Amino acid sequence: MANAHFKVPEAINEPVNSYEPNSKEVKSLLGKYKEMNEQEPIDVPMYIGDKEVTTSNKRVLTSPHDHQKVLGHYNYGEKEHVSQAIEAAMAAKEKWSNLPWEERASIFLKAADLISGPYRDKLNAATMLGQSKNVYQTEIDAACETADFFRFNVQYMSEIYAEQPASSPGVWNRLEWRSLEGFVLAITPFNFTAIAANLPSAPAMLGNVVVWKPAETQIYSANVLMEIFKEAGVPDGVINMVTTGGANISDVVFKHKDFAGLHFTGSTGVFRTLWKTIANNIENYKSYPRIVGETGGKDFIMVHPSSKADMVATAIARGAFEFQGQKCSAASRAYVPSNLWEAVKENVIKQVSSFKMGSPEDTKNFVTAVINEKSFDNIAEYIDYAKESKDAEIIVGGTYDKSKGYFVSPTIIVTTDPKFKSMVEEIFGPVITIYVYDENKFDETLTLLDETSEYALTGSIISQDRYAISHALRKLENAAGNFYINDKPTGAVVGQQPFGGARGSGTNDKAGAKLNLLRWVSARTIKETFVPATDYKYPFMG
Repeated sequence: MANAHFKVPEAINEPVNSYEPNSKEVKSLLGKYKEMNEQEPIDVPMYIGDKEVTTSNKRVLTSPHDHQKVLGHYNYGEKEHVSQAIEAAMAAKEKWSNLPWEERASIFLKAADLISGPYRDKLNAATMLGQSKNVYQTEIDAACETADFFRFNVQYMSEIYAEQPASSPGVWNRLEWRSLEGFVLAITPFNFTAIAANLPSAPAMLGNVVVWKPAETQIYSANVLMEIFKEAGVPDGVINMVTTGGANISDVVFKHKDFAGLHFTGSTGVFRTLWKTIANNIENYKSYPRIVGETGGKDFIMVHPSSKADMVATAIARGAFEFQGQKCSAASRAYVPSNLWEAVKENVIKQVSSFKMGSPEDTKNFVTAVINEKSFDNIAEYIDYAKESKDAEIIVGGTYDKSKGYFVSPTIIVTTDPKFKSMVEEIFGPVITIYVYDENKFDETLTLLDETSEYALTGSIISQDRYAISHALRKLENAAGNFYINDKPTGAVVGQQPFGGARGSGTNDKAGAKLNLLRWVSARTIKETFVPATDYKYPFMG
């Protein structure tokens, strides 16, 4: 039972360092980057209960922008390690779930302060090295958003626990916000260190125990997160990190009677497969598992004829190409009216052509490398398809090189086919496709946009006409879970724009909001009658 009278510190968004040239912040961060880049390769263990587990199967961790640079190795686990992680989680469950909520809260508030302070450079540098984010994209992700998740989730937790039902005379009604009966599996992606931190920590904060599988390409910074969890005081067994393949996870976790929930961010295909696997084992579980997932996107920029060309061009340049288009929310299709196209085209080519590309250590670089060779090859196939198609033209970019790092030039495709392959399919790289529509067919193009993709994650409308904005909001009601007006469709901030979409983009449980945390509690209603009845007869009976 929660103590609703405790008041937690008010959550505010972590201030963002701008990393201006020669500032003390950028010197400190780049110093840590150099130190970690030049150190001996590290050995990342699995964290299972109170043990740091290593195996004979060592797998390499490299930098996407310099794939010959060995940052370290991680220990590839087997099914037995997944079983051990579940056992460790269940062994820790009773003490953790019974710990007063404010004491769990204090651990994650401390973790936020560790990230804001002594671990800021280390977590940021690890993200730059392992995920190839430039300094600013790293700062808003690894440092700021992670700290925001911890602080705001504590605030949301306190609000949930304070929510209690009304009571009539002679009766006391109350809600007990219990943790789920069992353990939660968290599966996290490479592209945001903050997502990797939030998915295991949000259920844990509510008293749950977690088995966490980070993406292979994010293990380097995941290791720093485990250091922070430990220093903040997360008890052994509450968050267990296992580094193994998906098949090993599925074969053990989804057959276990104590499986209670899945917290997932990744591809739509994988999520649907996991959902089917859970459904096929449903009779084996103690409870119906909670399934929370944020998956893919084919995020759009819809431009009205009243728009300003420079605003449109900048929304495309930033929205499509920050972090190499590897955000779930990245703009990957745009609809530009014919009356604006020439001005937008000239401006966006000028902006994108001026991008510098290279290592994140050079702060002048706007884009760096994509995450790995598999991603590189996939993106290159889409670019080659556009080059060979009579329905498309590449107006900027279109080149790629993986000799040193996985570098793909920011690429803009213009198509005459609104259902062109790259207008429909998720690419997850620095590629955006633009369809130029008849300026007199705004309404028809809204319908086209809504029907083109299976996804519904983010999107934006750019317009100087308020009636057009209002119409687009209604017409595209189900096309995006995060909708932006006169902005790029990226950059959601915890506590300000809760994130998530529906359709093929996930369950829309809104990370960064109370909605998400409600998925990790199981409420018990308790009614206490102070003076019980002593006769079955009601007054109406005479």
